[in-house]
Amino acid sequence: MSIYHNILRGPSITEKNTTLKGTQNKYVFEVEPSSSKDQIKRAVEKTFGVDVKSVNTMVVKGKLKRLGRFVGRRPNWKKAIVKLADGQSIAQFGEG
Repeated sequence: MSIYHNILRGPSITEKNTTLKGTQNKYVFEVEPSSSKDQIKRAVEKTFGVDVKSVNTMVVKGKLKRLGRFVGRRPNWKKAIVKLADGQSIAQFGEG
């Protein structure tokens, strides 16, 4: 297994992210919190064989959860919005 699989944890497929994919050619991934934009760019390019134009990242704060009187918190996670070059797509997101 390559180091790129450690950086990309998986795709984030929501209704909003699907709209981004269709209109702006942007794909959203959950990534390793310590990874940089350059590492994410290289991982997407090597894993899927596409050209990446830009990478935007953000840390999503974990939600507060409770079970009865006990309060806990989900962990924080990092997501990356990756814009691909014109005319390119990633087939694993349900495209042909």
